[in-house]
Amino acid sequence: MPYKLTINGRHETVDVPGDMPLLWVIRDVLNLHGTKFGCGMGLCGCCTVHLGDKAVRSCLTPVSAAHHQHVTTIEGLSPDGTHPVQQAWVEQDVPQCGYCQAGQMMSASALLKKTPHPTNEEIDAAMGGNLCRCGCYHRIREAIHRAAGMNGGPSTSAGQE
Repeated sequence: MPYKLTINGRHETVDVPGDMPLLWVIRDVLNLHGTKFGCGMGLCGCCTVHLGDKAVRSCLTPVSAAHHQHVTTIEGLSPDGTHPVQQAWVEQDVPQCGYCQAGQMMSASALLKKTPHPTNEEIDAAMGGNLCRCGCYHRIREAIHRAAGMNGGPSTSAGQE
């Protein structure tokens, strides 16, 4: 059955099995390689995308669940890198190896959409399912606070440590 998706604002029709993970549709069918394969079990967060406004693990989400839905990948967060999360990631010098960072940014941007001025506890809870083998968690948290400041929130995390 063909599935109709809106990926990063573009309407796409894909003729794939309904149980095919959205990750493989994004990467192998639509050739968007920013979304990464990590564990294949939804435990690491590398494959995080937005389905509507919700952050989901695309390795566990069947394409049938995305039928007639809006999907945003890291490529669609901002075409020119000007999304506050992307800017904050650069300014805070977050990544080391960078492999997990697309999923981290997608989770962070979903958090900020829902909670524009998160506390450390809210950040930790929202980001808890995203693993970083390099251990960049402190810089990730600081970048989320910085991005919140770019959205009109506090510009630093002073007092939130």
